[in-house]
Amino acid sequence: MTEERRMIKEAARQFTMAEVLPVANRLDPERGEIPMDLRDKMSEMGYFGILIPEEDGGLGLGCFEYCLVAEELARGWMSVASLIARGNGLLSMDTAMTPEQRKRILPKMAAGECLGAFSLSEPDTGSDVSSLSCRAEKDGDDWLLTGNKYWCTFADGADFILVMARTDQTVPDNKRHQGISAFMVEKPRGELPENVSGATIPKIGYHGWKTWELAFDGCRVPAANMIGEEGKAFYMLSHGLEKARAHTAARSIGLAQGALEDATAYAQERRQFGKAIGEFQAIRFKLATMATEIEAARQLLYYVCSEIDGHRRCDKEAAMVKLFASEMSERVCSEALQVFGGAGYTTLNAVERYWRDARLTKIFEGTSEIQLRIISDHLLGRQRDTKG
Repeated sequence: MTEERRMIKEAARQFTMAEVLPVANRLDPERGEIPMDLRDKMSEMGYFGILIPEEDGGLGLGCFEYCLVAEELARGWMSVASLIARGNGLLSMDTAMTPEQRKRILPKMAAGECLGAFSLSEPDTGSDVSSLSCRAEKDGDDWLLTGNKYWCTFADGADFILVMARTDQTVPDNKRHQGISAFMVEKPRGELPENVSGATIPKIGYHGWKTWELAFDGCRVPAANMIGEEGKAFYMLSHGLEKARAHTAARSIGLAQGALEDATAYAQERRQFGKAIGEFQAIRFKLATMATEIEAARQLLYYVCSEIDGHRRCDKEAAMVKLFASEMSERVCSEALQVFGGAGYTTLNAVERYWRDARLTKIFEGTSEIQLRIISDHLLGRQRDTKG
């Protein structure tokens, strides 16, 4: 934690408490959407260009700074902490862009003028990315996308959707990951692309924006909008997983920190049996345990961020921090809700929002079970498929 990083963290904290938290407290209970004026303020802070190089219009900072900001934003509203990922090169797509694509897109992403949604999952495909069935077929100088997609958050509000589709139907089953390509489907903000229909998915949390099921029916994409090499999108995704999982860990920590702070304040205000409940050992020890678990996750995150910024491979450690922080976050937020008692089980206090959103962190960016598999594979080697 350098002095510069402390300043970045404190600025993000002040921004969250002044701008994000009041909006979240007002809009999340009614499932309202993140206001455009808040997005504009985030743009002014440079939050959509933290990871984008200075020569491309960004701040040129690292994963450490990115996660410091994400943690603080999540303390207010996890959806806002997630929104910054819709800039910042969106899942390392910037590393696969051509010079022409970088010049045209990245400065707009850094300024928050061109934000993206990500469309990977399908109704029958989640963690098994190689099983994608949405296909892309060449048609002159264009590609036509056809198939169904699921769990595409921000599909309507984004300026483009980064779609993963299969361009090679002939690869053998054991190399299916090699036939997937990435396409940047540009569209008007507030609408779905032409020849794409969709329906919103009802969610118990992660409010502030809509999550969509999409049906592509011959959606036309210029060949110039393919990101990276044809059939190599799986490797682009893999390249960005460490940052994505660190980002999820940061969001998890931010949720838990918000829950801890709210529970601590409530324990000093709420009185039972003639004194504040914070004077009872059961509550004091509960808060102490919560604080310890949060700090343990935070320090592991700092280590992982340092490894990423040092360009050292840390897929095992990234899986560890994503696993540990997300599991911790749900546990801590649940304990915070317990401190609130019945008041915690209402939408009058933010702790129930932290609790609902923390539950999601154990699912997206790879479930806890997927993280356990990654870690165990590093320890024991990959399991070999056997028949009979």
